[in-house]
Amino acid sequence: MTAGPAAAACRLALVLALDVSSSVDTGEYDLQRVGLAAALDAPEVRHAILRGAPGDVALSVYEWSGRFQQKVHIDWTFLRSEADITQAVGVLAAMTRSTSDYPTALGSGLGYGAQVMARAPDCDRRVIDISGDGINNEGFGPDLAYRHFPLDGITVNGLVILGHDADVLGYYRRHVVRGPRAFAEIAQGFEDFQAAMTRKLYREVNDVILGALAPARLPQ
Repeated sequence: MTAGPAAAACRLALVLALDVSSSVDTGEYDLQRVGLAAALDAPEVRHAILRGAPGDVALSVYEWSGRFQQKVHIDWTFLRSEADITQAVGVLAAMTRSTSDYPTALGSGLGYGAQVMARAPDCDRRVIDISGDGINNEGFGPDLAYRHFPLDGITVNGLVILGHDADVLGYYRRHVVRGPRAFAEIAQGFEDFQAAMTRKLYREVNDVILGALAPARLPQ
């Protein structure tokens, strides 16, 4: 995988942020880890990255939980070839969980995402994709993060995992999702994470507007 200044125009800088707070058990973490790797490896997502709109896609991936518990697993990397994507998929599939016993500090997780994005390549679109199964329960919340971190001009999408918290979808829609064409994708539990992430990546990479999302299959 290659990182650094782009040789061609970059169309998308994409940050994927995974929830590893204490509400996520070992089995659920594995469903996220394997599901994310499989979503990036999906034929329609590969096609969208490599043969979609002109320009490169740059990727960074980190885990978040408590106020000071964040870990980068993939720093900024250009996905310019099948081999680049395959290498990223391998890293994601082999991830070791960074922590498991801290609360859900969503504001801190977003603030960390702003710091990751601050060192991103110069791309036309900047998107943070943050997944989670609960609302903020430690430290400052998303509203303060948006007030105090450099998140202007960045689209923040949510992947909401239903099952643990009845208010999580409403909370993400009210406080997390923000920016141009921002949206919340829904996973019906962790078992649905892979399918939801595949839909989400396909939509983000293609910058598909609501109501125009194509079925998750390779274009003919």
